[in-house]
Amino acid sequence: MKKAVFLDRDGVLTKMIYNEITCEFEPPHCIENLEILEGVYESLKQLNENDFILFLVSNQPDYAKGKTSIENLYEVGIEFRNRIINNGIQIKEYYYCYHHPDGKVKEYSFICNCRKPSTFFVEKAIAEFGIVREKSWFIGDRESDIQCGKTAKLNTVYISKDNLNSFGADYSAKNIVESVKIILKKN
Repeated sequence: MKKAVFLDRDGVLTKMIYNEITCEFEPPHCIENLEILEGVYESLKQLNENDFILFLVSNQPDYAKGKTSIENLYEVGIEFRNRIINNGIQIKEYYYCYHHPDGKVKEYSFICNCRKPSTFFVEKAIAEFGIVREKSWFIGDRESDIQCGKTAKLNTVYISKDNLNSFGADYSAKNIVESVKIILKKN
């Protein structure tokens, strides 16, 4: 029986960056701003060691919104993957959606089937790798992550700094370290 953990990236594994222009926290738009959160490497290693297949599922709409180049988003994704590999962690697949329905860049601005809360990437991984839903998890820090996990019939962990259980998640945690402790305790 193959079990998996589906992970959002920004806010779960990487630090969100404060944008003084928009006054919002956003994903990193360049390699220089990419910061892996504390405890990520150790936590993901624990999941690997406990036979979880890891998948990354991330909405990356900032090119569609006109905030950065698609090349910058690709470079951040490649650098993130390299850091994961260099720390001895295996993430089976990296699934990125670059679309946004209200974007400014026409060719990326439409309602797609891959943007969370759509389960498109999760269903693809489940079918391709024979994942057992009941033994699998989705960890995220946004409503769309939890909706995706719940719709796909996965166990869900909502990451919230104040540890509030929101959006109907099965569990809540302050960070990835606490999330992995919950998963390992329940499996």
